[in-house]
Amino acid sequence: MTITWWKSKFARTPIMSTYLLAFVVGEYDFVETRSTDGILVRVYTPVGKAEQGKFALEVAAKTLPFYKDYFNVPYPLPKIDLIAIADFAAGAMENWGLVTYRETALLIDPKNSCSSSRQWVALVVGHELAHQWFGNLVTMEWWTHLWLNEGFASWIEYLCVDHCFPEYDIWTQFVSADYTRAQELDALDNSHPIEVCVGHPSEVDEIFDAISYSKGASVIRMLHDYIGDEDFRRGMNQYLTKFQEKNAATEDLWESLEQASGKPIAAVMSTWTKQMGFPLIYVESEQKEDSRTLTLSQKKFCASGPHHGEESPQWMVPISICTSESPASAKLRLLMDKPEMTVVLEGVTSDQWVKLNPGTVGFYRTQYSPSMLESLLPGIRDLSLQPVDRLGLQNDLFFMARAGIISTVEVLKVMEAFVNEPNYTVWSDLSCNLGILSTLLSHTQFHEEIQGFIRDVFSPIGQRLGWDPKPGEGHLDALLRGLVLGKLGKAGHKPTLEEARRRFKDHVEGKNTLSADLRSPVYVTVLKHGDSTTLDTMLKLHKQADMQEERNRIERVLGAICSTELIQKVLNFSLSEEVRPQDTVSVIGGVAGASKQGRKAAWTFVKENWEELHNRYQGGFLISRLIKLSVDGFASEKMAAEVKAFFEAHPAPSAERTVQQCCENIVLNAAWLKRDGDAMHQYLLLRKSPSSAV
Repeated sequence: MTITWWKSKFARTPIMSTYLLAFVVGEYDFVETRSTDGILVRVYTPVGKAEQGKFALEVAAKTLPFYKDYFNVPYPLPKIDLIAIADFAAGAMENWGLVTYRETALLIDPKNSCSSSRQWVALVVGHELAHQWFGNLVTMEWWTHLWLNEGFASWIEYLCVDHCFPEYDIWTQFVSADYTRAQELDALDNSHPIEVCVGHPSEVDEIFDAISYSKGASVIRMLHDYIGDEDFRRGMNQYLTKFQEKNAATEDLWESLEQASGKPIAAVMSTWTKQMGFPLIYVESEQKEDSRTLTLSQKKFCASGPHHGEESPQWMVPISICTSESPASAKLRLLMDKPEMTVVLEGVTSDQWVKLNPGTVGFYRTQYSPSMLESLLPGIRDLSLQPVDRLGLQNDLFFMARAGIISTVEVLKVMEAFVNEPNYTVWSDLSCNLGILSTLLSHTQFHEEIQGFIRDVFSPIGQRLGWDPKPGEGHLDALLRGLVLGKLGKAGHKPTLEEARRRFKDHVEGKNTLSADLRSPVYVTVLKHGDSTTLDTMLKLHKQADMQEERNRIERVLGAICSTELIQKVLNFSLSEEVRPQDTVSVIGGVAGASKQGRKAAWTFVKENWEELHNRYQGGFLISRLIKLSVDGFASEKMAAEVKAFFEAHPAPSAERTVQQCCENIVLNAAWLKRDGDAMHQYLLLRKSPSSAV
């Protein structure tokens, strides 16, 4: 037997943190290019799938020169490799010069990948390459400063994608994907400050959450807006140059940005990073002859309702104010550094509306006086408000209703004003909030009424879009079509259901393959209203799929099936060898999120299989995700007590805070239902609902 030896000699690495070292041994194909600044870029793919690495290669080759220019610091290595790993718990890891990815975060099939997958790959590549500077060249001093690493990369990935693909309108999507997600979590009593003292390595996993990533990104976005791009970039360059190949703390970045801008960065930002939560700004308006006087006051926004009791924490809030004369730009900017203040807007007449936070950049919610709100609402219907501000206004109202500050019926009325809405991201946020309401009302006898409401809200945009792309449509149209058809299909809109069944049949029989953008909405629709034959067909498609993206797409929607027996079959499938361990959580979460019976079955399944699941995921962030997905939709204090008791008997140390947050959310849901359930029922019954008979 002949043994062949290979000897590899590597160049000396720069000074680096040990957690960033990686090497991979295996059979791979690759595609390569050189960026315009001379860096060798390679994307490694499974054998035979080199073609699927070309999109990520294009993004990486554009991204490196962009960051070099933005930071005014060159990429410090001669090469960058991006490699797809078959079984990988995280989305990706920023090892210096060799970034590892899940297959679905790196590989794009030109024919079979959907638009949302392309966008996801672009964002993840942008995120991990940002770390080559921010995290690798300069590394955090200790895990307390993790947020700086992840929050910064989560912000600048959007800047990068906006540079590479301006047609994505990615900053509007940021508000729905990160900003509002962070606010939802940070309003809980069981949130935590951005900066968390970490005393032991076992505590690290707990802070890889939406506070470190999404709130971190949101406050950096607010800071960038407050400083201005030119001073921000100068401060970043100073920070990276001063601390390259060293460790740095949050305060070091503030010092560099303060020197570059001359603004009190440390004082402002410590109010956002060292205390949890964020403010609700209440605003009242008084009209004088040719000016408007605004009275602003701030209190902590609490998911449990208006802040009472001890003195509310205070923030130094960068405030911007616009009017209907120029909705996209600030008429006035100020720093709110006290609980209450008065400002005067000159030259504002009585027929103009006034709005805080144009662009939805400041990390706060706004509550307007009734007359101010009344003047803003027509801007939703006539689209005179910017898309991101239509989104922000609706989201603020929705979560104020959840907190009991206003009535949920008032929010339902506002949602009906979106009949002319053309923007994908606005619809995405509206869809998400209606999904929360649908889950809440699944615990009542009038769940069908909210489905009728959803059909009415989404039918006009569904009719305008149709099923097939029209000439001149782009990325966002494809995303919107998939969102709307999926929403209508799940809600039982008969024309959508019939067309989905027809197209699914053609797809399965090979007559007319579904486009990648239509697969998720068609799959979820036929499963939601399907039987054992439908499920068996989907499982067969899963087995035949060559792409991990397609397998994941199917795994996420299998839980839509309604029969109790078939739900159990899907749950059992989640732990089979057919599903990669990293993806089991998505299957269980899909079951829990699809229906009342699914939620009950998923929770029972998790309890019965806890030992296996805990052994598989303990010490990683997937255990937190599993817990959140399987219990968050319950709405009774009895269930909150049951969840709490189970995890007291079966501890999951790395998910302790997640358990507390889930129990708090269950109690909040119960209170919401008790407070507003009857009023919602009456409103949904009384409103004219022609499509409920469709």
